Amino acid sequence: MFSIDTGSGFWNPILWVLVIIIAFLMMYILRSLGRKDYRKTTEQIKPFLSGNPELEKDKMHVRGSNLYWGFRESLKGFYNVLLKLHSGNTSDYILWFVVIMAIFFIIIGVI
Repeated sequence: MFSIDTGSGFWNPILWVLVIIIAFLMMYILRSLGRKDYRKTTEQIKPFLSGNPELEKDKMHVRGSNLYWGFRESLKGFYNVLLKLHSGNTSDYILWFVVIMAIFFIIIGVI
């Protein structure tokens, strides 16, 4: 077998190919041990919700405003200030980035 010495180990392509083949063989064996009665076209593909029926997607979807409600409610004053600064214009964000980077470089230059 041909090995390439890298100074901190060795590289043997044939060995790596054998390792990959063995890994795929192990993966195939593990997969073949799975359930044989699974069918994609039956109700087995539905998510299990502890026996509860699945509702419509709109009723099941957890919106971001609901998910982070407590976090946003506790920081409402901070968010209200940020919403006033938020224009949605990319040029404004680039200007803020340049200004903050300039201040950062001035501080680093002084220190």
